[in-house]
Amino acid sequence: DVTDAELAVLGVLWSEGNATVRKITNTLYSGSQSSQHATVQKLLDRLKAKGFVERDRSVWPHVFSALVAREELIGRRLRTTAEKLCGGSLNPLLTHLIRDTGLSSEERSSLRSLLDELDS
Repeated sequence: DVTDAELAVLGVLWSEGNATVRKITNTLYSGSQSSQHATVQKLLDRLKAKGFVERDRSVWPHVFSALVAREELIGRRLRTTAEKLCGGSLNPLLTHLIRDTGLSSEERSSLRSLLDELDS
């Protein structure tokens, strides 16, 4: 699983495409200090060990990029939550999300189109 701090780092990489440790640190912390730089480096090391980011060592400073797309991580987390809370069924989870978030008519239309497409 990914911690909230690791998720913040991934968020920067998803937005930027790729970034150095300094760029990620400056994005996450205004007026970054060396301790925050070390924290981001440690988070990147953990994400790399988990297979979520890669490091390009061919350039200096090294550049990191995400190996997992935001949508893929969302899917993983939803499946894990469904397993824990709903016996593996996504239906109660999705039903709750749709009812409680107050979807706009555009969002509802998009969901209907997706369901129609999946039925085809």
